[in-house]
Amino acid sequence: MRDASVARHVDRIESAIAGSEAAHSALVASWQRSCALHRLDPADARGPQTLTGPELQRARERLDLLIRSAQDSLDRLYQAVGGVGCCVLLADADGVPVDRRGAPADDETFHRWGLWTGTVWSEASEGTNGIGTCLVEQRLLTIHRDQHFHARNSGLSCTTAPIHDHEGRLAAALDVSSCRADLTEGFVNLIAVAVSDAVRRIEAENFRRAFPDARVLLAPSPERGGGGLIAVDRHDLVIGATRAARLAFGLHDDDLRGSLPAADLLAGGPGGREQLADAERGVIQRALARSHGNVSAAAASLGMSRATFYRALKRLRLDAAH
Repeated sequence: MRDASVARHVDRIESAIAGSEAAHSALVASWQRSCALHRLDPADARGPQTLTGPELQRARERLDLLIRSAQDSLDRLYQAVGGVGCCVLLADADGVPVDRRGAPADDETFHRWGLWTGTVWSEASEGTNGIGTCLVEQRLLTIHRDQHFHARNSGLSCTTAPIHDHEGRLAAALDVSSCRADLTEGFVNLIAVAVSDAVRRIEAENFRRAFPDARVLLAPSPERGGGGLIAVDRHDLVIGATRAARLAFGLHDDDLRGSLPAADLLAGGPGGREQLADAERGVIQRALARSHGNVSAAAASLGMSRATFYRALKRLRLDAAH
């Protein structure tokens, strides 16, 4: 016989799905996918599936660059939210947490809830939940308590944002989860801001690590807001772009095979050439500062020859003293 609270949860979901709410509510649409597409039962009391040790290791290896890129940001995010009973999870594109931060005092509780590395939180497996639904809808979202599909997860509050790799493809999700009943809406909103900021830092660090020999420039957007990052080789050709830059400039993989001049890409934006020159000027000035004015060392740090570096100095009206 079902517990009364479970029965109420199931009735609420079935009633919403039977109505017309799915056309207007992303949450009900996810509940509908959970029932109709994935054939899940909201009253199912079994916990999440768990990968074997070797399976988890392979999942971590596939995401190795991004995991390494995320370490500092995971630490900073946990420092911001860990003191109020939250844990931080980095999940792969299959919804499997591959890295985690949490207070040792809370480990037993979170492990019992399945908020642990190696568990499977895809929407196909767990129905509507922060990690799985974020990966399906590819947007920042919060699944708060009884918004979860499974009644057994209705004590959780999960705020999750998608992470895209250096090629602009969906690669992972960053999640902050809590099982505290007193988590306020205001604090959930603050968590969402912190998660968004952490995702931007992770994507930027991952992009820089993916193009270690390139200059990474902040690309101006034709619209308001930043256009993301682009990687430029020593010939000033664009060889990489973040998802934000790809969306801002309509870039595809074929555009990034070493034949697109950075100046041509950015000239279409407001003040594009001037902004590109400003970005290049900043890169060169920082290289000179780090090398204490040593031109050879500065050029080497940017993957340029000494002659190319001097040409850039002349073109940007700089000198080694600056």
